[in-house]
Amino acid sequence: MENKSHALAAGVFVLVVAALLAALAVWLTRDNSSYQEYELTSKDGVTGLQPQAAVRYKGVAVGKVTRIGFDPQVAGNVLIRIAVNDQAPITPSTFAVLGYQGVTGLAHVLLDDAGEVQPELPRGPSGLPRLPLRSSPLSRLAEQGPAILGQVDEATRRINQLLGDENQKRFSTALDNLGQAAGGVTTLTQRLDATVKERLDPALAALPPLAGDARQTLHALQQAGSSVSTLAADIGQTNKRLSAEGGAIDQLTLGSQALVRAADRFGSSTLPRVNRAAEDTSRAARQLGRTAGGVSENPQLFIYGAGRANAGPGEPGFEAPKAQP
Repeated sequence: MENKSHALAAGVFVLVVAALLAALAVWLTRDNSSYQEYELTSKDGVTGLQPQAAVRYKGVAVGKVTRIGFDPQVAGNVLIRIAVNDQAPITPSTFAVLGYQGVTGLAHVLLDDAGEVQPELPRGPSGLPRLPLRSSPLSRLAEQGPAILGQVDEATRRINQLLGDENQKRFSTALDNLGQAAGGVTTLTQRLDATVKERLDPALAALPPLAGDARQTLHALQQAGSSVSTLAADIGQTNKRLSAEGGAIDQLTLGSQALVRAADRFGSSTLPRVNRAAEDTSRAARQLGRTAGGVSENPQLFIYGAGRANAGPGEPGFEAPKAQP
């Protein structure tokens, strides 16, 4: 009887300790945060996603997956219900995508914001707002898998065609041609060496005298340049003397100005006088001509003079001419 009481006491103690541990675990894991439920629907598979899986917004844990099932609104789609902390900045442009952890294959929900202006989130039959679930990179890779495999198969086929027997023969022929070309290059190199030894060596031997002649020519050119510089300096000095005040150019200018003034005086005073003297001489010559003409017609004029002229009509002593019978 005493053993039974000890066993009963031990059992009660174990139960009490277990209850205390459970209560402590519940108390330690309690979450007083307020959550808002959202729904996600997708036509892609959700392999690796389990209830209680984490929900992260840009990498920060903000909730968990509460339910996974099928969408009654769209046949064949998967419906995921998540609980998100009210403090998470969920907007109408927020979208979801599945993320995977390493090699374990366990999935979680990643939330992000597209930053676009979107209308209010649509609601499903349950009345909960629905966030769009976009295809994950793994899903897109799986969708493109057949196309990638087709491209790989095409590349493999072309490689096999490139390495076929016919192309291998062509490669062998090309290698033979390369070998022959290398042999030709070797022969050409040998001929060039012989040409250099036979023709260039004498030319190189003649270079030192040629260099000496070139130095002499350069020295002569330098002397000529010095002479030209001296001549240019002399010309510059002569130009300065000619252009200096009172120099030859100024004297020529003064002489030309004096000549212009003399020409002006000649044209304004002397030339009119010469013209008048010429006119007087011309009148005297005309009078002398008339006198000579009268003397030649009547030489008595030279002795008796011209006499008086006959009176005209109305003058004293006028006599009318007599009529001829």
